[in-house]
Amino acid sequence: MSAHATPKNPAVLSHYAMRRMVGMIALLLPFVLVGGRILLALAGPEHALPHPLVERSISDYRYTPMGDVCVGSLCAIAAFLMCARGYDLTDEITGYLAGALALGVALVPSVNPRAPMHTRLDLAINTVHTGFAALLFFALGYFCLVEFRKSSPAVVKTRRKRHRNAVYTVCGVVITVCGAVMVSMNFKSVARWLAPIDPLLSCESLALIAFGVAWLTKGKGFLRDRPHNHVHAA
Repeated sequence: MSAHATPKNPAVLSHYAMRRMVGMIALLLPFVLVGGRILLALAGPEHALPHPLVERSISDYRYTPMGDVCVGSLCAIAAFLMCARGYDLTDEITGYLAGALALGVALVPSVNPRAPMHTRLDLAINTVHTGFAALLFFALGYFCLVEFRKSSPAVVKTRRKRHRNAVYTVCGVVITVCGAVMVSMNFKSVARWLAPIDPLLSCESLALIAFGVAWLTKGKGFLRDRPHNHVHAA
């Protein structure tokens, strides 16, 4: 197939559609959880805004009426990541690893923020959950910064490909920085310093949005090569 031809193989089209689906789920998840929680509270018997209006983290939505959406979306992302295929074995292994980590985040619960007290077991499980989440974000950053920027040796790198690589780089940096901030919040001194702004939900949401944009781009949702796209000097 030509480097500029539109793929017609159903398997190839399905592969791109799968990547776009991963991107859409990740991109929309923060908005769906926050907006859905508010709408359900307003439609409930009390017809009032939820308290708190916004949860502290994405994981805390597990303990709201949006819990099934939160866990189900993470499981869907995990399944899609495990089905992703790239140019080499490293890409494939990274997909399986990221999928396993996403599944771990979905199935290993964080502590319930509304529980009156937490047992040692609760805190231990929460530590495992946090570890899965941190490793997942760094794996997603690696996808964007390394794997997505690769090109097939048989395909000529077009100007659009260079533009896509720039998108992957920005998304990868955003995910990695957000992941680093989230990890740093496990240190008491940093947590006290960041307590006034409590950036956990913001960092998680921003990382998911960046991840979604990268996968939508990889799935040819954005910046796809055009038939008349020719190679330009770097």
